[in-house]
Amino acid sequence: MEVLKGDETIAQDTELRQSKYLNNVIEQDHRNIKRIVKPMMGFKAFNSTRRTLSGIEAMNMIKKGQVKGVKPGDIASQAKFIEAIFGIAA
Repeated sequence: MEVLKGDETIAQDTELRQSKYLNNVIEQDHRNIKRIVKPMMGFKAFNSTRRTLSGIEAMNMIKKGQVKGVKPGDIASQAKFIEAIFGIAA
């Protein structure tokens, strides 16, 4: 950490928090993604992988209410958001 702070790779006020709970929260968040991706059993090309995972992440963010201006139950605003970020009509 000190080397990274000295090289200014990371900010000086960055803290290293070693907490199993915080790591577990991230893993639990990705459990749903793993559940969806596992039946696909791999991707042929990097770009298709990137696009698919971006879509899954976007839908999870909407579902959890993490997108400003998009309410979890408002289908019209969700469709507008998907159209804006991916350029497709949902």
